[in-house]
Order: sequence, then structure tokens, then C-alpha cells
Amino acid sequence: MLAELLILVPSVARFRLDYLQLRLEKAQIASLAVEASNDMVSADLERELLANAGVFNVVLRRDEVRQLVLSSPIPEPVAATYDLRMAGPFDLIQGAATALLDGGDPVIRVIGQPVQQAGLLIEVTLKQGPMRREMVDYALRILFMSALISVITAAMLFLAVRQLMVLPIRRVVRHMQAYAGAPEDARLVITPTARVVELRDAEQALARMQTELISALRQKERLAQLGGAVAKIAHDLRNILTSAQLFADRIEQSADPGVARAAPKLIGSISRAVNLCESTLAFGKAEEHPPRLNRFALRPVMEDVAEGEGLSPVSDPSCLIDVAPGLMIRADAEQLHRVLSNLVRNARQAIDATGRSGTIELSAGETDADWWIRVGDTGPGLPPKAREHLFQAFQGSVRKGGTGLGLAISAELIRGHGGRLELVRSDAEGTEFIIHLPKSSGPGLGESATEAEPGSFALDG
Repeated sequence: MLAELLILVPSVARFRLDYLQLRLEKAQIASLAVEASNDMVSADLERELLANAGVFNVVLRRDEVRQLVLSSPIPEPVAATYDLRMAGPFDLIQGAATALLDGGDPVIRVIGQPVQQAGLLIEVTLKQGPMRREMVDYALRILFMSALISVITAAMLFLAVRQLMVLPIRRVVRHMQAYAGAPEDARLVITPTARVVELRDAEQALARMQTELISALRQKERLAQLGGAVAKIAHDLRNILTSAQLFADRIEQSADPGVARAAPKLIGSISRAVNLCESTLAFGKAEEHPPRLNRFALRPVMEDVAEGEGLSPVSDPSCLIDVAPGLMIRADAEQLHRVLSNLVRNARQAIDATGRSGTIELSAGETDADWWIRVGDTGPGLPPKAREHLFQAFQGSVRKGGTGLGLAISAELIRGHGGRLELVRSDAEGTEFIIHLPKSSGPGLGESATEAEPGSFALDG
């Protein structure tokens, strides 16, 4: 509608100006014909000249002398006068609007500049009705042409939008519907073809999402199959270790002093292996039991972990334990033993891979809010790719052939305590992990609510 106004209004105003200018020119020609004749112009010729010019009379002004050249009776008084010599665009548009909106047929006076400088001015009187009818016809033609152009433009826009946007969007929707029906079918991944930048970006994002989802679904399926296999292995291994535990109990009763000293550690290792198998079976059933919190001294657990890995202050690599003997913490001793074993084993393997000597250091302390445990080494550090997925199963492994399960399981066990396992640093000088265990037992629980009383035991279904 704005385009219609910007086109129609100036066009109609220009048409009115041309119409009046043409009447002035015809009137001037008729007046020149009268002046060129030496004889008096007959009344019939004068009416013919005025009718041909479409005016009632013609007045020329030369040398400040106003001369009535042609005249005829005026049916009614002059209603308005328009001077075209000084009319600006706004005056012309206002005059055109007045002519269109006036439904009558008044007589108007028009003053203009003669062509070829044939005088100071020329003045004519004429009826406004014929001019108004021609203006209406012209406006209708302009409206028709602009409407036709608008229809053609709308059709072109419709086809362009349909071709560039609607059809690509429908294609994306069809791909999404087809992919939703078979999300593991790699043939249904969309191939970006849109020519509009935004739609092409959307197709590329959809293609990446579909590719990542297919990979995740395949990995989840493999993990499910692996979980089933691990559950079977853990079940059989638990039975084997249970038999070994019975024989270890008999060995503990041996009279040999050396056997009697080694038997408790052997029994403890077998017991942890049995518990690990049972935890693996429970994890496969999504029945991992919460940590059984008890107070115990931390240093003996660290010494047991170091001895289980064959480490000591004089071994290679060496293991240094900087923990106060009287430091007591509240946690699940078995789960914390597993976490520390994973961290110490990873540190020893990293140092062994370099072929050089190194040191593993275990330290601990406490604040008002939590206990902290640090495990550091002088190994080569972790590569950037391993740090990105450090605590994700099957993705954070550094050692060739590793599964990346150790750190993932360790982080999950610490989260079960309400704490967190973090990587403090990893560079050319070594790697350092820290464990935070909260002293509070959680909202609404006192310390005794989650601790097992001395002598009590829990049955793990």
C-alpha cells in the first residue's frame, strides 16, 4: 500500500499538470491564429478554436497589457484559480487531490507561462469535470499496472521462498521423521544441500547431531553387550575366588610364622576381589550399594595400597606417604581402597613407561569442611586428549590397551560419598589428583545415621 501511494499520488499530480499545460498550449496556438488573421474572426471559428483548446476564453498578457484574445460565455462563476508558474510538488499534489475528491464540475481558472516566451502569462478558464474523468481513468490504469506488477512480484517471491526455504525445510523434516524411525541407520544422515546460509547451517548441525547420535547408540549397544559379558565373567570369577577364600582361611591356621604373617594379606586381597566381583554384578543390575561410612585411620589404608602395588620408600618407583598416623576419616574403607589403588597403579604405570626413576607421593589432611587426599607422581603427565575425557569410561585411557574404566569408576565412587575427584595439574613435571570427602553426612542426616556401628555388618543383595 505504501508503494501504491508513492507511485499513484505523484503520477496523478503529474498527469493533471500535463493536462493543464496541454490546454494552455492549445489556447496559445488558437490565440496566435487569431492574431495572425487580419480580418475579424467569425463567431463560428472562435467557438471552434475554443472547443479545440477545451477552454472558455483565452487571455494573453504582453508588456503589462492584459488582452482577451478569445472568449465565450462562462456558464458559472470561477470556483478556483491555479497558477502553474510557481506551483511546487506539494501544491500540485494538493490540487490533484482536490480535483479527484470534488464530485462536481466547477469552472476553474488556470494561469501559466506561454511557450517560446510569447508573453508574460497566459490565462484560460475551463471546466474541471473532463479533466477529473481523465484523471480517474489514468489512476485506474496506474492501479491496474501496479497491481499486476505486485501480483507478478508476489508470485516470484512465493516461488523463491518455496524453492529456497519451504522445500529445504520440508526436506529437513522428512529426514528427521525418517531418522526418528531408524536412528541407527547411517544412510538416513542428511546431506546439506540448502543454498540459504542459515538453512545450510541447520542441515550441517542436524548431520553432526545424527552422526554423533549414531556413534553414541553404537557405543551404548557395545557397552550393553560388554556389560553382559563382564557380568558373566564376574559371576564365574566370584565362584572361583570364593573357593580360593576357603583355602586361604585354612592357610591362616598354619603353624608356619611366615605363612601366618602373609595369610591375612592374602585373605584381604581375595576378599576385595570377591567384593569387586559382587559390585560388578550389582552395577550391571543398577544396584550399586551406597558407601558404608565408618571412621578409620587413613594411613594404614594407604600403606596397604602401596604394599599391594609393590611400592615402598626404597623401591623404584618409590612411594612416600605423608599422612599423620592419627588422622581419622569417615568413608567406605573398601571403596576408598579401590580408588587409591586405581590412582597409585596409574601413577606407577606412567612412571614405568618412561623407563626412568620416579616418585609417587600420598598425602592427606583436613579442613573444617572436608578431608583431602592428594596422589601425585613425577611421571610424564597426561596428553591433552586424555584430559578432555579423563573421567569418561572407555575414553579417558592413556595406556595403550587400557579401557579408561579406572578413573571413571573412581570418580563415581567418590561422588557416592558426596565428594569429588579432581585433576589438580598434569604437565612435564608430573600429575596430581586430589580427593575431597565432606565431613557432613548430607542434609537431615547426623554423622551416626550413615555409619555402621562397631560389630555390625550389611548384607549386599
